[in-house]
Amino acid sequence: MRIEAYNQVAQLYQTSNTKNTTQAAKTNGMGRDQVQISSTGKDYHVAKAAVSEAADIREDLVADIKARIKDGTYEVSTEDFAEKLLSQFGKI
Repeated sequence: MRIEAYNQVAQLYQTSNTKNTTQAAKTNGMGRDQVQISSTGKDYHVAKAAVSEAADIREDLVADIKARIKDGTYEVSTEDFAEKLLSQFGKI
């Protein structure tokens, strides 16, 4: 029994299979990925960028309140405070 001949035939099959899969990958156009973003996705990205650039704090209002506190003229209505407190408590 000759084992060397079997090994040579097996190597030929392995080489042949490797060439076929390489050629199939080239003919199928594989190797390049593409991404297409919908117009809704693009709009979402633009809106998200605009929101992230906007200030979270209304600095003009904060400056006005700070000035009134410093001058001693800032007064809070107890009724307004109680209403807002209870409305926030109701959301919990």
